[in-house]
Amino acid sequence: MPKLFTKKLLIITLLISLFIIFIIFVLPLSVPIILALLTAFLLEPIVKWSKEKFKWPRKSAVITVFILFLLLISAILYFTITQLIGQIIQLTKVAPEYFNTLSLSWMNYQSKLFSYTQGMPIEVVSSIDKEFNRFLAVMQKAVLGFVSYESISSLLSKIPNFLVSFIVYIITLFLFMLDLTNLKKMVFRHLTPATAEKVRFMTSRLNSVTFGFMKAQLLASLFILVASFIGLLFIAPEYAIVMSIVIWIVDIIPILGSIAIVGPWSLYQFATGDIALGTKLAILALVLLIIRRSVEPKLMGSQIGLSALATLIAMFIGLQVFGFLGLLIGPLIVIVFTTAKEAGIIKMNFKI
Repeated sequence: MPKLFTKKLLIITLLISLFIIFIIFVLPLSVPIILALLTAFLLEPIVKWSKEKFKWPRKSAVITVFILFLLLISAILYFTITQLIGQIIQLTKVAPEYFNTLSLSWMNYQSKLFSYTQGMPIEVVSSIDKEFNRFLAVMQKAVLGFVSYESISSLLSKIPNFLVSFIVYIITLFLFMLDLTNLKKMVFRHLTPATAEKVRFMTSRLNSVTFGFMKAQLLASLFILVASFIGLLFIAPEYAIVMSIVIWIVDIIPILGSIAIVGPWSLYQFATGDIALGTKLAILALVLLIIRRSVEPKLMGSQIGLSALATLIAMFIGLQVFGFLGLLIGPLIVIVFTTAKEAGIIKMNFKI
């Protein structure tokens, strides 16, 4: 009879345990480093192209590509952060005044409501008035909670951690880009020819998946661009072109999404007393969210080789475990596992 605990089984169990420990405890703390490594792999084709095109040594090609990438990231961060923080600060300044105006408008509305409902039972009128008062209180609490001192302080307190993580990401990315070829040689030096071939297949697959992921995000954001432009043509035509482009740019960033623009805009209109425009923008935000959540899994599934169901489940579990970054990490873990299985590194030919 075969032994219950063989050496191979113990090694596999140990590797699985280490992998689980890494996913639960190490991965959330190593996100900047892992993103830097993935970005280095993503930029490697551009580095190779610049070397061949301009006959540069690798160091010069890496420095050039790194500077261009840094300028692009800096421009995106500067635009999004300054715009969002500027709008939030402006809203905190005008919110109390607009709520006073909104209260006066509500008093006028109540007087009209009583004149319009003179022939209705008093219970019906009281119920309508009570529900509208409750709705107004909820919206006021939501807006004031969003622009309160505590929420702003909490947001500002996270900036140092973000800056530290960003600096670690940038420095690690540059070092990875410089030593990527040496790292590959060091890894392949410890692999057998068969294993090295499997790892090459897995690396090639991950590269294609990464570009597929970027393509899926771009296509999904284009759906958002068209939908937001059409919606704003009916809601606020004077801002349709500018705001749809802003929504599109922000929506490319998975962590933010279109709701980061349309949501505060809707709350701002509620705060200023324009209930009709605020409601329309809230509906637009809901429509854009539904489009993103329904289109994104299908596009990602078609581009990265996962089914829409598997992609959606991976994104949901990743969101619950790692937060917003889990929307990226979840599908990535599934992709790595699937690719390792296709390469023959992980074998699951068993029956129960």
